[in-house]
Amino acid sequence: MALLQTPEKDTSFYAPDFTLKNIDGSSVSLSGVKGENGVLVMFICNHCPYVKGITDRLASTMKALQNQKIGVVAIMSNDAENYPADSFENMKIFAEENEFTFPYVIDETQEVAKAYGAVCTPDFFGFDADGKLQYRGRLDSSGHQPANSETVPELLNAMTAIAEGKTPPTDETPSMGCSIKWK
Repeated sequence: MALLQTPEKDTSFYAPDFTLKNIDGSSVSLSGVKGENGVLVMFICNHCPYVKGITDRLASTMKALQNQKIGVVAIMSNDAENYPADSFENMKIFAEENEFTFPYVIDETQEVAKAYGAVCTPDFFGFDADGKLQYRGRLDSSGHQPANSETVPELLNAMTAIAEGKTPPTDETPSMGCSIKWK
């Protein structure tokens, strides 16, 4: 497992569209999940300890975003053949166990991860209503450790600002996690 962190956000980057297979068998596109106030695209997987370390907070944060009319989608781009824990069937189990209320789609060709410049799991991309990148940081100040009373919900705060038409904080802390498992 190679530990990586996300690069600084490119404020001239716009969300590339995609159509990928959801765990329920339907096709999901960026335009189909985009909310009135923006969209959060995240790259996660089932086996990464950095993803597992945040799953208790991930679903509740995404519900809060959805309540603010921000669309949410999780993309699994790892090579599932060499990492069977990330298989499509295991994605279904992972989503159910963690009470995902958002699409969890598979990027079998890894083209979407490449188009976004995703480097690790988790990797969060927060876009405004126009599809312009506004946030590229971590979920919260606890990283993959358990949250406590002093945990700052960095992604939620930034996306709330975006939903309200405000500029999110510019002092983002990169997300850290396992490298995308390229084919």
